[in-house]
Amino acid sequence: MTRIVVDTDTASDDAVALVMALRTPGVEVAAVLTVAGNVPVEQATQNALYVLERCGATDVPVHQGVRRPLLHALSTAQHVHGHDGMGDVGIDLTGRQAEPGDACDTLIGLTREHPGVTLVALGPLTNIAIALLRDPELAYRVGRCVVMGGASDGRGNITPVAEYNFWADPHAAEIVMRSGLPLEIVGWDLSRQYATMRDADLTRLRACGPLGQFSAEIGRSVAEWGRANSKADGLDLADPLAMAVALDSSVARHLKHLHVEIDTNDGPGRGRMVVAPAADHGSAPNARVVTEASRSDFLEMLYASMRERA
Repeated sequence: MTRIVVDTDTASDDAVALVMALRTPGVEVAAVLTVAGNVPVEQATQNALYVLERCGATDVPVHQGVRRPLLHALSTAQHVHGHDGMGDVGIDLTGRQAEPGDACDTLIGLTREHPGVTLVALGPLTNIAIALLRDPELAYRVGRCVVMGGASDGRGNITPVAEYNFWADPHAAEIVMRSGLPLEIVGWDLSRQYATMRDADLTRLRACGPLGQFSAEIGRSVAEWGRANSKADGLDLADPLAMAVALDSSVARHLKHLHVEIDTNDGPGRGRMVVAPAADHGSAPNARVVTEASRSDFLEMLYASMRERA
């Protein structure tokens, strides 16, 4: 049994990643923690609770986290994911109730209760950074920490050089990089190469049943934005690819053990992921960066999680 904790700024591709986690055999989602990012944290919480309902997993606790980055004002990605983060397709995303308890303290407690747990970070790293500041030993109780963030090829989706999650809270990302967590980074460059859903892929996704139709529908605004702004050839599923790596490490076909830093300056490099071989940098490696993944394995995991079950 793989036990995971998911930290998410729940919007459309986060929602798909949650479905994968909840419906993959042999996986227990111990908790979902929400953070401000794609949408304000209150909306991220509502979206996560809705996904749990859709998957019949209302027993999974959701704990709300912080409302803003450590030092910057919150800049959401609602222009990409829709005002509600789920494509504005008419879903009722109000009125649900999270569990009491702060997400950061919940993460500390879960790692004490379940040492060796896999932590999957799909949004800005604010919750995790605050938890580490409160309890630095948390880093050594986590078995794996799979992070969707950055881009090892230096191409960004929020600025020319920065991926959104690291840009949204670069100081939190830098704290996490320096923490000693067993990091595995799945960058936006990987989703462009291995997790972009083209028309035929989306047709197959919809054919999986109601969850597949839901997943394709909530991603339409992301696909439209990508075609107009990043020249994406379809819907790139960055968070689901990171989730696939977390659930089955063989999806990552090649990793490099590298030294990673985050540009925390306020200039044009804000949030840029700076990657160098440790020998060249003069510092110890602090992350395993995924550089190749299996598209076929990813797609099969995605489709399998969406299919109706007897």
